[in-house]
Amino acid sequence: MMAAISAREKGSRVILLEKNEKLGKKLYITGKGRCNVTNACTRDEFMENVNSNGRFLFSSFSSWTPQDLMGWFEERGVPLVVERGRRVFPQSQKSSDIIRCLERECRDLGIEIRLHTEVTSPRVTDGRLIGLELSDGTFQPCDAAVVATGGLSYPVTGSTGDGYRWASATGHRFIDTRAGLVPVALSDLWVPTLQGLSLKNVSLRARRGKKDFFHELGEMMFTHCGITGPLVLTLSSLTEKEDEGTLLLHLDLKPGMTDQELQEKLIRECSAEPERSVKNMLSKRMPGRLAPVVLQLAKTDGSKPSHQLTREERGRIVSVMKDLTMHYEGQMSYDEAVITRGGVDVRDITPGTMESRKIKGLYFAGEVMDVDAFTGGYNLHIAFCTGRAAGTAAALEGE
Repeated sequence: MMAAISAREKGSRVILLEKNEKLGKKLYITGKGRCNVTNACTRDEFMENVNSNGRFLFSSFSSWTPQDLMGWFEERGVPLVVERGRRVFPQSQKSSDIIRCLERECRDLGIEIRLHTEVTSPRVTDGRLIGLELSDGTFQPCDAAVVATGGLSYPVTGSTGDGYRWASATGHRFIDTRAGLVPVALSDLWVPTLQGLSLKNVSLRARRGKKDFFHELGEMMFTHCGITGPLVLTLSSLTEKEDEGTLLLHLDLKPGMTDQELQEKLIRECSAEPERSVKNMLSKRMPGRLAPVVLQLAKTDGSKPSHQLTREERGRIVSVMKDLTMHYEGQMSYDEAVITRGGVDVRDITPGTMESRKIKGLYFAGEVMDVDAFTGGYNLHIAFCTGRAAGTAAALEGE
């Protein structure tokens, strides 16, 4: 939609081809239905949160910054709010307001919108795009086309890898895709007992060999077979296929306390209520469902009174609370992924215009390219700014 709007603003005739029954189907579910449209940060801060090919985005980002995007929506009657972590949402907290604004702008500009219209392949002659083949057997001629099909995540919304197939068929290099910003599975048998349990202000760490490649403080939640939440989604964008079944994750339940401080705290609590069971005593320090798991891993009987807790048992409990080790099994599927990592190799795309270096008149925007970022509004801004760049350049192609 942003690409179409940008091309139309330059005076081109624009047709928006959408295979779904409505526009913005994937946008509707972003940010848990709230739509985290961008992040109100500087360019350097933004690039620190881009996981792959950040330099490729310098030109498109500089031409369409988060502040530009925020002003664009607010000028069109969508007030925004900046929340924790500089995340930007519509004030209404409804993604539908963002979609309606974009759709209204398309219609007001006279963009022809064709729903239930599926493209099967681009038609290329002598290295130049001349049109698009449609699934109903018809041909749509055009001077330029922007591929903004997304990746493979949430395929129910129409993201089924169409753009990848078109790019490969036209000779573009391709980086293997993986689910990104996705829950991860654990092999530990105690995990299902904690399903639905949320933890705040915890520290999660992962290391390969002797070096940490991830260590952050934040929030996470246990699922029926693993973990999810902001911390975990960020971690998932850094793990590799080789990590499956070998990677250890280390959870610190009390990152604000040292081992010694936690030891002393437990001693005081055991002395204050010597007859209270160890399990009940621990339940004051953490969610009740988590206490039995900590005791199990610490090989300690939780039913005995606190005054019978030995120094060795107390040490094991502290060790587990400060380093609850979890065994990484792998990522969940594309059905649960926020984004797709990999895609069309950016070496085959001109950064300032998003035009293919292989096919004249063919442009790419958003998730279909090998560009991805962490959570916080960064991926949607990549979609908007590359869409803006592609649509503007595609309009000039037709002049």
